[in-house]
Amino acid sequence: MFKAIARFFKWLFGSKKPLLEYDGKILSPDGRTECMVRLLNGQVVYSVQKDGKSIVRESHVGMELRGDEPLLNGLMLVRAVSKTFDETWETVCGEEQYVRNNYNETAFYLSESGGKKRLFTLRFRVFDNGVAFRYELPPQPEFQKLIVENELSEFNVDSNSYAWHIPAYQPDRYEYNYTRDSIYELTGSVHTPLTIETPTGFFLSIHEAALYNYGSMTLKVDGNGALISDITPLSDGARAYVELPFDTPWRVIMIADNPLELTMNRMIFNLNDPPKQDFSWVKPLKFMGIWWAMYVGEWTWAEGERHGATTEHTKEYIDACVRLGIPGLLVEGWNNGWNGDWLANGPTNDFVHPSADFNLEEVAKYAEAKGVSLVGHHETVGYIDNYERQIDEAYKEYADNGIHYVKPGYAGAYMTVQGRREYHHSQVGVRHYQKALELAAKYQICLDVHEPIKGTGIERTWPNLLTREGARGQEYEGGALFPSHATILPFTRLLSGGMDYTSGIFDVSNNVKRMATTLARQVAYYVTIYSGMQMAADRPKFYEEVHPDLFTFIKDVPVSWAKTLPLLGQIGQFYVVARRDRYSDDWYIGGVTNEEARRVRVSLEFLDGEYEAQIYRDGDDAHYRENQLSLVVEKRRVSATDFLDIWMAPGGGFAVRLKKL
Repeated sequence: MFKAIARFFKWLFGSKKPLLEYDGKILSPDGRTECMVRLLNGQVVYSVQKDGKSIVRESHVGMELRGDEPLLNGLMLVRAVSKTFDETWETVCGEEQYVRNNYNETAFYLSESGGKKRLFTLRFRVFDNGVAFRYELPPQPEFQKLIVENELSEFNVDSNSYAWHIPAYQPDRYEYNYTRDSIYELTGSVHTPLTIETPTGFFLSIHEAALYNYGSMTLKVDGNGALISDITPLSDGARAYVELPFDTPWRVIMIADNPLELTMNRMIFNLNDPPKQDFSWVKPLKFMGIWWAMYVGEWTWAEGERHGATTEHTKEYIDACVRLGIPGLLVEGWNNGWNGDWLANGPTNDFVHPSADFNLEEVAKYAEAKGVSLVGHHETVGYIDNYERQIDEAYKEYADNGIHYVKPGYAGAYMTVQGRREYHHSQVGVRHYQKALELAAKYQICLDVHEPIKGTGIERTWPNLLTREGARGQEYEGGALFPSHATILPFTRLLSGGMDYTSGIFDVSNNVKRMATTLARQVAYYVTIYSGMQMAADRPKFYEEVHPDLFTFIKDVPVSWAKTLPLLGQIGQFYVVARRDRYSDDWYIGGVTNEEARRVRVSLEFLDGEYEAQIYRDGDDAHYRENQLSLVVEKRRVSATDFLDIWMAPGGGFAVRLKKL
């Protein structure tokens, strides 16, 4: 190791004299985006422009270290190395089959001019649609470990810009309604992706990529009005304990000319490494669940007369999956730990042994015989020390029984480790989620993580992470969700990857969970909200007996796509998107609106040939409060020269299958 360090130092310093001042520019491949990097008075600042207009004004970078001076001042540039990169890679599943990864990069190797002469690298990548940078810390002559007190990464965006935000450090993690405010009005820390509209008309989203072994980045406004990184702390106040060499996550600024363009940004995936092992066994999944019946009070998670996850009920659901053509089934409440106050049972939850009325082996054999994939469930309540004691045995038991999908949950306000309370998005949480993901890959298990760490594109490296929750989903229906929520998600939360929104609730007028949605809107979600595991969340009787015509769309709609085309939309107003099936020439269109009715005119110019349009839309008298069930199903022949004129009711939506003729 020490020989390698010596070779690195020899290459780094060479015969060139370090620079005390520097002024350089990195252009995007198309030349429209510029990242300027300056070294002045011993500090590094960067700024970003597009088409000559300011995106990010001069912003400082640096890092605070516990017990030492910050990596911020007295810097000199030892070497700058540039390169261009261009590739196209294929996704295992996703919103697009092929993703282009094209950027220009410069790595700035920096050293302190005095003191300990510590070294670090700032690596910038400039894409056509954004800028990213990270800190790289090589082994140092005098130390191999360090404690990060905080980062000093600034994003000096015009404070008159508007931002769509949710608060950080709250007990419900990311599960809050989005608010739109000027940046100067932000108080406290907010989560990323933070989507921003600038006074000059650009749309940005500040986020991070490749988050490993480090606290998640939140953002706050400093005393000068600039956004600055606020790394999620551990319970002792430190942001991360790291061993060298170490690379921080990428700090990402997505840039778009309009909000629809922003939804197509794939930077966070491109900033992650390709898979390092075979994931050909990963398959996206559509599934039903023993789940919603508990929310509306028909069944319970706890054992007793109304226990949902019994052997008998599970077999009935498996049979329903076969009849309905749904290939997967989630079973919640099967294990010991749900009786009494299940939130208080976190320290003793049993993830290996089933309840007395559930026979795991019998159910697994029955599902296998019927060709249905079971989705296991582990609710940890955030007690990850208890979970980690059992997780290997629990995953092995699932794999031995042919179960290769798991939905882990972390519903506690904090993660609890050896009596300490840690944030889900702290270094402790990040490490745990990664440990679970890698162990799942060992047993060829795919995950649908609820109460997760936010997406940072690691699905590229670990494609068995098929989806996450990480925002308010339909379990909040019944008063805590508003129609505008689903028109904000594509421009905010969904920039970080797929979301399990638990769509397809047809019992929208249930008094226990009365929903702020029309019936047609429920099938629109399967197109507007991408997820590598899509749930048909309602009970089978509502698909078979009440609305079998509408269920046809849920049965037909794919889970993985070849191409995505956002068509129409404004943040918080409405959103319309088209997607092409990965395994056929069929297209699907979904649209949702906020509390206001609106008519959209959808161009079909992307079609190649003749298609049958199977349309599921709101009836003329539909309304998310007053007439939720009004629905029209119709068919017509269309081609690229046609338009679809569709009216969406207040809180409504529509879905279209375009079947190639």
